Amino acid sequence: MNTLGIVTIGQAPRDDIVALFAAQAPPGTKVVLRGALDGLSDEEVDALPPLSGADTLYTRLRGGRDVKISKQAVIARSPAALAKLRADGCDAIVYACTGEFPPMEGDAGVLFPSRVLSGIAEGLLPRGRLGLLVPFAEQGEKLATKWARNGVDVTVEALVPSASPEEATAVARRLAATRPDLVALDCMSYAPPIKAAVKAEVKVPTLLAITATGRVLRELLDDG
Repeated sequence: MNTLGIVTIGQAPRDDIVALFAAQAPPGTKVVLRGALDGLSDEEVDALPPLSGADTLYTRLRGGRDVKISKQAVIARSPAALAKLRADGCDAIVYACTGEFPPMEGDAGVLFPSRVLSGIAEGLLPRGRLGLLVPFAEQGEKLATKWARNGVDVTVEALVPSASPEEATAVARRLAATRPDLVALDCMSYAPPIKAAVKAEVKVPTLLAITATGRVLRELLDDG
């Protein structure tokens, strides 16, 4: 039986993330999730605010609370979570965040979703207009720069992943007005209902990070 390890930048448990990855993995795969913020109280998490828009990450805590967290704080705590998954005997590990991260201790062979999404986007959209959904408006400038390529214009809208389908539809209508050729949902916490609401409005291919990454992991774990 394969074991899939997941690092979330928030806290375990995250049954929603585990269920979505389990649905993509080969049957019988055991899924183990560890959080970079595991062991911290709410007060300790609140003491790690972002220092800037570029340092801002979105995550959901074990109690379901949405928070903005410092990327640097997450990076500092991630090697411990990776080490625990190595000790769990995981056959594959995914770092469940679409942000770009520097080399970290213990990250050899770890799958980073940002690389999956950017590779798919480059293959599908060599030129044109990319519509981008991000959790917070203050992330827009940084993430637009991350996705920018020669021949590709990027338009950004903010939508917190815990938004209702109705809220997603309203944001998607604004995005649709920019006439994108492709849409990417740049956060692992966006779920299939949000993708469905967005795609129904923009009516172009729409990339969901968690399922795109899950299908790559299936290739890594599947013996068939």
